[in-house]
Parts: sequence; C-alpha cells; structure tokens
Amino acid sequence: MTRTRRLPAADLARVAVFAGIIAALGLAGRFYLFGSAVPVTLQTLGVMLAGLILGARLGALAVLVYLAIGAAGVPVFAGVGGLAPFAGVTAGYLIAFPIGAFVVGLIAFRDGHFQSSRAFVAAVVGGIGVVYAIGIPVLAARAGLDLGEAARVGGLIFLPGDLIKAALATLIAIAVHRAYPALSPDTSEAAASRT
Repeated sequence: MTRTRRLPAADLARVAVFAGIIAALGLAGRFYLFGSAVPVTLQTLGVMLAGLILGARLGALAVLVYLAIGAAGVPVFAGVGGLAPFAGVTAGYLIAFPIGAFVVGLIAFRDGHFQSSRAFVAAVVGGIGVVYAIGIPVLAARAGLDLGEAARVGGLIFLPGDLIKAALATLIAIAVHRAYPALSPDTSEAAASRT
C-alpha cells in the first residue's frame, strides 16, 4: 500500500501566498523593450523569491499553482489569462518558471538550510539561466527567429534588469530568513515527519 504525503497546512499557506505574490507581480504592469515580443514584468522576481524563501519543492509548487490560476483564466500572466499564453511566444518562459524556482531552491538550500552566500548565484542560475535556456528556444520556434536573434530580443535586452531582480530577491530572502529562520524547508519537513 502506498502512502500519500500531504503538505502541512503551514506549507500549503506558504505556497498559496507565494502564488499570490507572483500573480501580483505579474499585474504590476508590463512594457516591451526595443520591439521585443516578450514583455518586461516582475514575475521572474517572484520565481526567484519562491525558490529562495520556500526552497526547491515548495517554491516550484507555488509557481505551478500560479500557472494553474492563470491557465484557469485569471489574467495573471502580465494582464492575460487562459491557455493562449501557453501557445504563444512566451510559453517557454512560463514553462520554465517552476523549473527555475526548483533550481533556485536546490542551490540556495543545498544542505537543507538557506545559505545566503549562495543566494545570488541561485537566483541567477535558476531565475535567469534556466528561464532563458527554455524560454529563448521556444521564442525562436514560435516567432520564426534564429536562435541568436531570439537570444537578443528574448534574453540579452532583459539581462541587466534580471540581474537587478536577482540582487533584490537575494536581499529580500536574506532579510526574511534572518527575521524568520523557521521558514527553512527542512524545518517544516522535520515537523511533518514527527506527526
């Protein structure tokens, strides 16, 4: 007989809160740089924060909940909702978000505890590298661009802003973990295993 593993209520609440934070960051507005088909939003900041604060598993789950909310029709994808964004030029970025959050959490919590010395690298590798690595090829395929042009209009022009988001996410995560050290994923999992 298999045993299902349920999330504790506190973890469910954290996942829901972060899904809401990412959605709110997507509603904060969007604009397009130099004719790019990919809008500038604050959603990647939310993806980075989810991984840095919740860890790999809960961070990815929060992003998946956010994607489900958007797919259900709530306009959280930079003011748009429904399934159309998953068929458009930005589909790869959306698909990459939970993977990126997972990688951010894996790096930042490599030994089970948040490591502030790895936070910025985690945000850059997962929140930028992974998202670009999936988003740019999908953009190229959907927009009929060669990979170099897609990298320019779907990555390079966003890199300075994304590095600023990674630095901001790092500072916020360090402050949150100092104020609330019990947020570490290992703490909630240990508590769950005792019940």
